[in-house]
Amino acid sequence: MAGFVINVIMWELATWSADKVKAILTANIQLLVPFSHSVPVKCSRCRMKTPWLSFLILPFLSSLGAEDGIGPKETKPKKAKLPQIREENNILVLKKSNFDRALKETKYLLVEFYISLSGPSQILAEEFAKAAGQLKKEAPGIRFGKVDITDQKDLKKEFNIQEFPTVKFFVDGNRKNPIDCKGVREASAFITWVRRQIGPSTVVINSTDQAEAIINSEDLAVIGFFKELHGGAVEVFYETARDVPELPFGVTASEEVFMSYGIRENAIAVFKKGKPVHNEVAEDGKQNKVDLTRLIKTFTMDLVTEYNLETSVKIFDVPVENHILLFTPKNSETFNKTYEDYRSAAVEFRGKIMFILVDTNETRNGRVFEYFRITEIDVPAVRILNLTSDAKYKMPADEVTVENLRSFCHSYLGGKAKPHVSSEEIPEDWDKNPVKVLVGKNFNRVTFNKTKNVFVMFYAPWSHDCRKLLPIWDELGKKYEHHENIVIAKIDFTANDIQLVMLDRYPFFRFFPVGSNNQVVVYDGEYTLEAFAEFLEKQSKPKVEATKKPPSGESKEDLTEEETVIKQKEEL
Repeated sequence: MAGFVINVIMWELATWSADKVKAILTANIQLLVPFSHSVPVKCSRCRMKTPWLSFLILPFLSSLGAEDGIGPKETKPKKAKLPQIREENNILVLKKSNFDRALKETKYLLVEFYISLSGPSQILAEEFAKAAGQLKKEAPGIRFGKVDITDQKDLKKEFNIQEFPTVKFFVDGNRKNPIDCKGVREASAFITWVRRQIGPSTVVINSTDQAEAIINSEDLAVIGFFKELHGGAVEVFYETARDVPELPFGVTASEEVFMSYGIRENAIAVFKKGKPVHNEVAEDGKQNKVDLTRLIKTFTMDLVTEYNLETSVKIFDVPVENHILLFTPKNSETFNKTYEDYRSAAVEFRGKIMFILVDTNETRNGRVFEYFRITEIDVPAVRILNLTSDAKYKMPADEVTVENLRSFCHSYLGGKAKPHVSSEEIPEDWDKNPVKVLVGKNFNRVTFNKTKNVFVMFYAPWSHDCRKLLPIWDELGKKYEHHENIVIAKIDFTANDIQLVMLDRYPFFRFFPVGSNNQVVVYDGEYTLEAFAEFLEKQSKPKVEATKKPPSGESKEDLTEEETVIKQKEEL
């Protein structure tokens, strides 16, 4: 009987609101407890005394507070599940859904943004994984992550990823200002780079023996001689050391070490294979991190570096934007004399222009010849390339001598050299097909006009990706063949220099809106007919009336190609 009574009471309580139960039971608890003890009624079936009723009700009463006022028809809210973070080779696999969690849970997070099928990304992946595994054991607070931007386009856009792979370092969950990790390729360098970011960037040297140990620890080493180890030029030295993890850096204020190396004032010295190869005075305000990094990194390369598969990546890791290239066959009878003159000229321009040798007998260098439009009859040939503007310059003199090279380099650095512009001839039927054929000589006239929106595909004939997309581009041309103000065009970028368009990975696409002389829109959508068409519909502007001609009576179409290029640059 008691069991039945208890069940009825418990059921009745369950139908009341929490506030009602607490109010009633709290008001009568003093009556309920003594009553239950004073009436020890037995139940023949369950043999339980009713005093246990109070022990059943009291826990129930106390649990009401724990339910936070949840009524009988309400359910307790479930905790939101945290997005899962999977690991591969000790690296966190990051996506838009779990990136925020990774930042919150990891104090130091080094993230690689990559394309899975990219050769450079695959090369870096192995070294990145080695570093991740070692640091996970030695310093659990430092983690490595990776983002495949092929399908994580939101993260690509958020962090403005333009090159692949790109590595960024996130500290204390700071999503807005990650630190760029540039030029690091090996596992040991990744480890050193991270440690220098979160700890001392240099080793403090207190004795000559300690200095000798650092200088001889690697082929190249850098020592800063500063009378004070805080403030001024030494801080620039510390910042530089953080960005050059592949080299050992030491700093000293020891008089003994100063005297041992004949140093009398603040200086920065570079040692190669134990011997000093560069020494410069370090004055407050004279050096900056960019220039000092550039100078030091040039010593990681030979004075003249031969271009090949091994050096191609290293060449572009050195932050020197000016490259001069000598194209010549190494088996030529005049090679030794030409090379010596080239090397002699290089000494003066270290840190300003990187000197590169390209063997024209090496078939694997074919793409380089193609890019610079170098043919067999041109060699020996000398070109300067500016990596920022992609502008190319041709040495005026045919003979490769120290004097001619020095004159060419000074002319370029002084802004007097003129870019060398290559162009194919305009095909007779360039505008007869749905997709118009552009070359250097008609590019500006077609793209920068007053009445048409022009969508251009920049391609390389040898590129498999380009050949695969050309049929789709032809379909797009047919779709807009009779449109009043949309033109679909293509240009072989390997055979025509277009100075107003930055080089990108083939194929790439640019949109030139109607009536604009300086606006170029980058297309970064999918390579499908539907995506191209949708982009066009959004970007295309209606036809506008031609503006008045220049006071001279000339229109852009009336100018020569060279005058057009000059005029466009002035307008920009």
